[in-house]
Amino acid sequence: MSINSIRDVLLIEDNPGDARLLQEMFRDHGGAATRLTWIQAMGEAEAHLAANEVDAILLDLGLPDVQGLDAVRRARAAAPLVALVVLTGLDDESAAAAALQEGAGDYLIKGEIETRSLMRSLRYAIERQTMQTVMNAISARAIATLNCIGDAVACTDMSGTVTFLNLAAETMTGWSSRQAQGRPMADVFQILDGTTRMSVLSPVDVGARWLATIHLPSHAVLIRRDGFETAVEDSIAPIRDRNGLETGAVFVLRDATRTRAMTKEITYAAEHDFLTGLPNRIVLNGRISQAIAAGLRNNTKAALLFLDIDGFKHINDSLGHAVGDKLLQSIAKRLVLCVRGSDTISRQGGDEFVVLLGKMNERAGAVTSSKRLLAAVAQPHSIDGHDLHVTASIGISVYPDDGLDAETLIKNADTAMYQAKASGRQGYQFFKPAMNVRAVERQSIEEGLRRAVERGEFVLHYQPKVNLASGAISGMEALLRWQHPVRGLIAPAQFIPVAEDCGLILSIGAWVLREACAQAKTWLDAGLPAAKMAVNVSGIEFQDSGFANRIFRILEESGLPSAALEVELTESVLMKSSEHAVEILGALHERGVTLAIDDFGTGYSSLSYLRRFPIDVLKIDQSFIRQISRDGDDSAIVTAVIGLAKNLKLSVVAEGVETVEELDFLRAQRCDEVQGYYFSQPVPAPVFEQLLRSGIVPAETEMDKKTFAYGD
Repeated sequence: MSINSIRDVLLIEDNPGDARLLQEMFRDHGGAATRLTWIQAMGEAEAHLAANEVDAILLDLGLPDVQGLDAVRRARAAAPLVALVVLTGLDDESAAAAALQEGAGDYLIKGEIETRSLMRSLRYAIERQTMQTVMNAISARAIATLNCIGDAVACTDMSGTVTFLNLAAETMTGWSSRQAQGRPMADVFQILDGTTRMSVLSPVDVGARWLATIHLPSHAVLIRRDGFETAVEDSIAPIRDRNGLETGAVFVLRDATRTRAMTKEITYAAEHDFLTGLPNRIVLNGRISQAIAAGLRNNTKAALLFLDIDGFKHINDSLGHAVGDKLLQSIAKRLVLCVRGSDTISRQGGDEFVVLLGKMNERAGAVTSSKRLLAAVAQPHSIDGHDLHVTASIGISVYPDDGLDAETLIKNADTAMYQAKASGRQGYQFFKPAMNVRAVERQSIEEGLRRAVERGEFVLHYQPKVNLASGAISGMEALLRWQHPVRGLIAPAQFIPVAEDCGLILSIGAWVLREACAQAKTWLDAGLPAAKMAVNVSGIEFQDSGFANRIFRILEESGLPSAALEVELTESVLMKSSEHAVEILGALHERGVTLAIDDFGTGYSSLSYLRRFPIDVLKIDQSFIRQISRDGDDSAIVTAVIGLAKNLKLSVVAEGVETVEELDFLRAQRCDEVQGYYFSQPVPAPVFEQLLRSGIVPAETEMDKKTFAYGD
């Protein structure tokens, strides 16, 4: 997309000087067809967006009537489908990075904005918004398909004799309800282990012992009466009479064939560029991380080639986007043929591609690959009767010489690519840094972290969890903050990755756990209402061999009962080493520690692992909660997760609750607990103690919410 194809851009900026500079950039770039509307306050911008359509928004994070992430949230609320690029000062880049998590497509640092980077950010933000729309459509189709899948339901008496089959069960088994009634469950539901082909005893067929926790193996198949096999998953719940006595069981069996196929489809769409089918940025970043890890182990290098198509804009503008898209597809196919199977080619957006060359000992390998890629792109492309001629410019960065992480390597390769363009195009340039600012910044953070614990610079803030049935505080989540003596309060996102990289996360994590347990014991001894303390655990901490013993030792030292501690882990952490996870979680569960899956729905979300691990709590990720009032699909997901948890006898906590509408929806769905800004932001221990003493007063208005604003 060219800048001339962008018709309306809204600039929300209260600094006249900055506004004039941006206006001049648009004029200098020749964007005569683009109308730039300048508004100085968010309230006026919201009114403008309500009455007018725009293609993109440029947003200053410091406005007279709103600041920081609240500005991003209001802009997204006013125009949720419009591409958003935020503007920030040099000293507030972390806030801009956080804005990306709130839905911004990109950010620019004031004082460093150039015409080229401005136009490129707008173009990419719009393209990313378009891609997100496509992904939402794919997600909607997946949800619709899942909602059409009928579960087989069978009821039995206490002896395991079938008393009822629904229509889906009749179809799945080949037995009618009338024929099945009075027969043993195992006769109707013939289930095999799909791997061993051994017969699997149905949980309800064991008579009075059916109440034990028994599940089908993850690869179970159901043999229909005519011999047809169906991949299945199951769940079981007791049937009780009015006195609470068990009278039988309800057995739910679902066809997992479509679910597994749909999971593969959604996973593919989430990891690949919708136009070319190449791996997207998420996959590329993961592959770069793998290449870096391999380089550390084997003392090898990796090269990153940032490739931009010369002359693509002219073809796209003159022949149209359809031809431009086909040209990109043709280029992508050629690039794939130029590299090894172990290398990765990713489309970054627009006409830019990134090639990762792993296990490279000499720079000559990057030179050879670059020449091959340049020659392939330069060959004529036959598109819709046109022989199209384009060239490419390539910038090269090398790990570890030019960066130690994906972001730095991509940025430096991008810089080198522009040098290649400036040097005449259809060529390549290696990155030559004058100063690695990011390396200096990272080193500064690492040095500060090494002294932070001993100097007492870390503090914990606490966010309450509220029981929806009683309205009382039922628990709290401990959240780490770094009170830097010079920089002030630093959010975890800025220093946790560094702590993980340099090995400090174990000592920091131990401090957090020790401090949280000691604080919980203090409140318990003071006679305050019993509330469970939740602590997040990183992947590195969990994979450490002494993790479980460290928890037991800290619990013993603090005197906090095991049942008063909740350990929160993400799905990805558990799945990275599932055998290790089974052993560790089993030990924690046996000692009475509560185990929770954090950010549920954003990772693997597999029914099989929920059964395999002794999980007690599911925490629904706030990204789903935030969309309850806007997107019916996410509402359906929340409903499904709560239903799944209830079926598996797990507690459910909804994160990020901010509105009455969200609260009412969750209450209607019988969610167990909630936490979020509607009740309180994370607050220091003394403030949280007051909440424990007085109870939570929900914030009904925006003014009320500010009363609880005691931290990030």
